[in-house]
Amino acid sequence: MPKNTWIYILLMALVTYLIRMLPLTLLRKEIKNRFLRSFLYYVPYVTLTVMTIPAILTSTGDIRTGVAGLVCALFLSWKKQSLPVVAFASCVVVFLADLMLRFLA
Repeated sequence: MPKNTWIYILLMALVTYLIRMLPLTLLRKEIKNRFLRSFLYYVPYVTLTVMTIPAILTSTGDIRTGVAGLVCALFLSWKKQSLPVVAFASCVVVFLADLMLRFLA
């Protein structure tokens, strides 16, 4: 490997280590600020949503079928259905929406 590659790997390792180490060393006391605690509570959910929604909308190649699957998943989740039911129904809706779009085009 070229020397630059090793420098990049070491730099990435250092940045990753600092991101994980700094909160542990700087924040030794319990966080008592109510706003900050509620903000930190929702960070994992927001991060997962930000990574998932674009993938859902662009995974089929047609945003309309992705939106149909997303709407189906949101509706079934709102109705408190289980994850396998939501995933299977969303896949079926995307498949049927794609068939309809191909039939109409």
